[in-house]
Amino acid sequence: MLPTVKDLAELTRLFEADRGDDLYVRWSRGPEIDLADSRTSRDGLTGISLPGLSANSLRLEPWWHDRSLRLWLARRLYDYEHLQDLRGPGVRPWVLRGREIARGPDNEPLVVDVEPLAWVADEVLREARSLVDEQGSREWGPLDRRGPR
Repeated sequence: MLPTVKDLAELTRLFEADRGDDLYVRWSRGPEIDLADSRTSRDGLTGISLPGLSANSLRLEPWWHDRSLRLWLARRLYDYEHLQDLRGPGVRPWVLRGREIARGPDNEPLVVDVEPLAWVADEVLREARSLVDEQGSREWGPLDRRGPR
């Protein structure tokens, strides 16, 4: 059974214990389904099979310098929280270790050699949203394509 990360502090500890370079978050119905199936993702526009699972990197970029790791991880969750709604019932974020093999059509990492590490609780998403909102930026928001057309 996969453990559950219950707050950003716990996610930060997981990241620090692993150095975070090969950690990703994936929004799906979970590793049991993803890894039992084809171990690949599909492009939402064309339906083409991709050579790995699409995920979002948690890697801390050097330009972030000594800023808050907690805020970095919060924004990585916040950026893609809309996928929980978009992909339907049972979709949740989970953290995995993997190896990037390619990039998908949205420039997202496609990973193989996946090792599931933890589910991410809804409380973490609420905490991430609150922390991002506290930044007060009117120029920044989630990467949701469903906006008004």
